[in-house]
Parts: sequence; structure tokens; C-alpha cells
Amino acid sequence: MWWQYLLVFVCAFAVDVVPFPLPPAFTIMVLLQVIFQLNIWAVIFIGVAGSILGRYVLTLYIPKLSGKIFKPEKNEDVQYLGKRLKEKGWKSQLAILIYSLLPLPTTPLFIAGGMAKMKPYYIIPAFFIGKLISDTAAVLLGKYAAENTESLFHGMVNWKSITGLIAGFILLFALLFIDWRELLQHKKFKLRFNIWK
Repeated sequence: MWWQYLLVFVCAFAVDVVPFPLPPAFTIMVLLQVIFQLNIWAVIFIGVAGSILGRYVLTLYIPKLSGKIFKPEKNEDVQYLGKRLKEKGWKSQLAILIYSLLPLPTTPLFIAGGMAKMKPYYIIPAFFIGKLISDTAAVLLGKYAAENTESLFHGMVNWKSITGLIAGFILLFALLFIDWRELLQHKKFKLRFNIWK
């Protein structure tokens, strides 16, 4: 049924449009593929499309949100970080691709890009390639696990997913509370917790 594929798209979008780390979209893709016995390749492409659109929308609204909740100094700090990333050219694209392939939440990457007012087209192409590769592997492995074990739900909450979630919060903490300008310009590590308006 078409609505089941629409559900894959909507769920992948919903998980990736929020500005805090949630379990990865592929877990929902695997779950829906198994429950409804959907075509695995359709699930992968539709789910990745939902994720990409979610991340795109996140990069569009996060500058407005960050302007309302963070002090101007924090926004300027992250914008400086984004400017430095842009200066790296293809090296930044490679870093985004590699990061997207890792089992780490990509929420901090898009929050940083959005707060730095980087254009989505700068982040999304490398993210798309990494996301397509990593989600394909994850969904295929998830399908295999679901067909060969009875513990699908147990497998979704394991040390890897918990570690990934914790890593996402650590990266978000680093993005928000490290004074990036001080670190990159003066090589001094400094935490700044007074970032809220």
C-alpha cells in the first residue's frame, strides 16, 4: 500500500527535522520494512529522501531559532566555525562524508551548519552520499537480523545505539559550549556556559 511508504518518508523526516539527537532514521525504516513487508530498496530511497528533506528544513529554521535562544556572541562563534569549514573546500566535504558514514548522530552537524548560516547545498551532497551508503547497510543488516532473530526490538536498543545517542549529545554540548573562536584563533580551550538570551 502507498500509505506505508508515505509513513516511511514522514517518520524519517520527523526524526531528522528536530534539533536534538534522536535514534537514527534507519531504525524506523527497518521497523516499518519488517512490519509491512515493504520493498527494501523503496524503503531505503524513500527513507533517505525523508531524512534529507528533514535535515534541509532543519538548516533553514535553526538560524532563526538560535538567534532567539542564544546570545549573539554564541551565534557569531558558530558562524566563525562555519566560515572556517567553508575555507577548507573539498576537505570539509570529505569530512562531512566521513562523518555521515560513522554511526554518530548527524544532528550536531546540521545544527552547526544552520547556526553558521551555511547554505544547505554545502552540506547536503556529501551528507546524501554518506547517508545513502550508511542507511543502505543499516537497513539491509536490520532486515537480515529481523529475519534471523526474534529480538528486533532488543537489537534496536543496544550499546551501539545508546553510545551513538550519548555521542550526539556530547557533540551538541561541544558545539554550544566551546568557545570556537578562542580555540581556533588563539589555540585556547575555553568553555562558555552563559550562551542563552
